[in-house]
Amino acid sequence: MALAHSFKANPHWLPRQPPGALDAIPGENGLPFIGNTLKLLKDPVAFGKRMAETYGPVYRNNSFGGPNIVLLGPDANELVLFDREKIFSSEQGWGPMLNLLFPRGLMLMDFDKHRADRKVLSVAFKPEPMRHYAEAMGQGITAQIADWGNKPIKFYAAIKKLTLDLAADSFFGMPLGPEADHINQAFVDEVQASIDPIRAPLPGTKMRRGVKARAYLIDLFEREIPKRRGGEGQDFFSQFCRAVDDDGQPLSNAAIADHMNFLMMAAHDTITSSATSLVMLLGRNVEWQDKLREEILALGLNDAGGVPHGQLDRLALTDYAFKEALRLIPPVPSLPRRALKPFRFGGYDIPAGTHIGINVAHTHRMAELWPDPDTFDPLRFTPDAVRARHKYAWVPFGGGAHMCLGLHFATMQIKLLMAGLLSRYRIELAPGSGDQWQAWPIPQPSDGLPLRFVPLN
Repeated sequence: MALAHSFKANPHWLPRQPPGALDAIPGENGLPFIGNTLKLLKDPVAFGKRMAETYGPVYRNNSFGGPNIVLLGPDANELVLFDREKIFSSEQGWGPMLNLLFPRGLMLMDFDKHRADRKVLSVAFKPEPMRHYAEAMGQGITAQIADWGNKPIKFYAAIKKLTLDLAADSFFGMPLGPEADHINQAFVDEVQASIDPIRAPLPGTKMRRGVKARAYLIDLFEREIPKRRGGEGQDFFSQFCRAVDDDGQPLSNAAIADHMNFLMMAAHDTITSSATSLVMLLGRNVEWQDKLREEILALGLNDAGGVPHGQLDRLALTDYAFKEALRLIPPVPSLPRRALKPFRFGGYDIPAGTHIGINVAHTHRMAELWPDPDTFDPLRFTPDAVRARHKYAWVPFGGGAHMCLGLHFATMQIKLLMAGLLSRYRIELAPGSGDQWQAWPIPQPSDGLPLRFVPLN
């Protein structure tokens, strides 16, 4: 995919493989320079299905900068994500796409360094902070959705703004004020740059805008760190500033800023995508919309018009519906790694240095795992159904050591959002709403998902 390369690998990365190193594995190279990148960007689900039907569950592809091997199915997911033998590097997998934008983000760390930083950051996801976030988010959701009734809305834009405002409170601990639009655009620019065919920050490119956006956000975070280190704030940022490792040492300013840059982006964009897919699917499946509403109202609402934090775990059907939306439209459709050691899978010997991808979206629609896979059916996630299925058949949050640190936060936020919306409104989609989605860099409806929230009373 690389039309220009100023990206530099970190010194400890394995060298590039020689040409032809993967030729023994079936697949195709595609066009000169760009390989199959354009086909993959246009319709990744159709592309992955065609490649699987043509070459099987292990195939060679050329996209996003060079040759890679795609492994399909739950056994492949378990091999790569659980990674018992520490074969697969997340840093060297994501790095070519993200190292200019999110260096030292948690997802771009491996093994001992990843484990150490993850342990420090996990302080912000303990029960008491989560209760604090839930109370603040519930109030924020109630305030913002109050004027959504009976008017045409493009949901993706509306929920993106709401998600950023909630992230500002929970993650940053202060209103973004007049900088909110600039901050939102900075995150958009970083994410768009991650799939720019031109991998150098040349003038006029998406990569240049992304690198400038990163510099702006890092400066914003670093200016705030000194006052947060001695404060008592309960937001993520303040807790990261006060947290210490096993030796009693705090994170450096640069590490805190990098983690904030990555985590705020991840929380902002992935929750926006998954909330949009769930609302669309509930709009298309009214019977499930009614079932979730009945479940929510049966719990009773608090004075703010939401479900109390202590009651959220009782929203079982809402949890199933969210998981089914993540199955159908995972916010991160594929996960890259790089093999640090040779390994064997599916009858093929795969050498060290190989870029590996697992196709989450493909596995989530394999008919042998998910009968009638295109149908929205939240009951796929009852406890009995889950026990009967391969543990790695459903991996929207990844797995193993790199399981998403914020998965419980995301689930909590979606439950609070559904409680707020469905206790007040009926979702009515505009004709054709959400029929086309763009898959990259994070899935979103091409039309913005036009709809109307009709008040229940």
